[in-house]
Amino acid sequence: MISKKALVPALAGSLLALMTVSAVATEGYFQHGYGARQKALGGAGVADSTDATAQALNPAGLAKVGSQVNAAFSLFSPNRKFTGSSVPGFTTTGKVDSSNDIFAVPNFAVSYAIDESSAIGFMMIGNGGMNTTYKNANGGLGTPAWCNNVPGRGPYCMGKAGVDLNQMIMGITYARDLGMVSVGISPLFAAQRFSARGLGAFAPASLNPLALTSGENSYSYGAGIRAGIEVEVTPKMRVGLSAQSPIWMSPFTKYKGLFADSGDFDIPANVTAGVAYDVTETVTVMLDWKHIFYTGVGSVSNSSTNLLTCGPAAMQNCLGGTNGGGFGWKDVDAFKFGVEWDATDKLTVRGGYAYNTQPVKSADVMFNILAPGVIQHHITAGLKYDFNEKHSIELAGAFMPVAKVSGGELPGFGNPAHGIDLEMSQIDVTLGYTYHFGAKAADPIVRKY
Repeated sequence: MISKKALVPALAGSLLALMTVSAVATEGYFQHGYGARQKALGGAGVADSTDATAQALNPAGLAKVGSQVNAAFSLFSPNRKFTGSSVPGFTTTGKVDSSNDIFAVPNFAVSYAIDESSAIGFMMIGNGGMNTTYKNANGGLGTPAWCNNVPGRGPYCMGKAGVDLNQMIMGITYARDLGMVSVGISPLFAAQRFSARGLGAFAPASLNPLALTSGENSYSYGAGIRAGIEVEVTPKMRVGLSAQSPIWMSPFTKYKGLFADSGDFDIPANVTAGVAYDVTETVTVMLDWKHIFYTGVGSVSNSSTNLLTCGPAAMQNCLGGTNGGGFGWKDVDAFKFGVEWDATDKLTVRGGYAYNTQPVKSADVMFNILAPGVIQHHITAGLKYDFNEKHSIELAGAFMPVAKVSGGELPGFGNPAHGIDLEMSQIDVTLGYTYHFGAKAADPIVRKY
């Protein structure tokens, strides 16, 4: 079994790695929705596409939205903290808050109606745009002994520590209306930027300690595909299904001593299914289910207990190894409900709620301390106002109440009796603008009866 001295860097390095997947931590590291409409509806709408941003959820929906441009800008405010018990351990004691708590996240989409039955589009959505920084933390009694009562020790006895992730996904969409069935496909291209700092004490347990915590930006690029279908079952009811492959990314070469499999950090596959029902000519309700396959990404899902066997006989279990210790994340199931009411000819009112299962297990809280992505509940609302046939403005707000996961330090390292409480709450405010253009600029979206 690896020694405590060597395991310290392994654990803290992995803590950092998880931070990258929690940049916008509402459903693990996926946003609960993209654009003002989806965010106001709790992320629902896979079966009810009405704007160009629909292609971020279901490419098939683009066939019926006409020619338009959607732009949205979100201010995202996460409140992240952890609390360590008074029992001595490697991690600090008392309550510690992360600084930097307001971040900007943009989204953009455009659709163009080629003819009455087909359309093309482009979308760009963002994750990340924030960082987590723990500047100082309580001294306390630590493990190992050299960490005892270090002034301004930060969470890992090396002062200020944190990571920064920015992620951008672009898609080019083709959709076709076949009558009662619409289909669509979107090749996807992604870019990621990541940096880490403050983990210099953890190099001994990395297969490549010079590529663990340089503080430099590392870039990753990749591609995948999303496809979808939308079916009009009756004049009042529609069903939708979309699926996204993994987005296979090039490794973070400057952090190949941190992430499993020499820096690998793919974006996980996901699938969404749902139904939309027009209760009246002006009220539509939507119910979606989404499954995110986090277990397909080893850097995220590998168990933290893998590090307990990191050593000469099992180097693959060390940071950067093919089975490198990870964060133990489970797949996430998200259930979304949304309602949309066309209150007047110009005003549309929206509301929603979403719940997702918890990806973080108690046994892995030590890995999640830098990124307590434990959010489960989303309460959302919003509105759209049409100034005229071409111009609309939208607002959306989301409140994610406090969620917590508690556990102890990893057995065989530190002190399992040293309790750690992870905690996060969030607020998201989005402003959106839509411009209709081209031959269909004056065509309103009409419910079918």
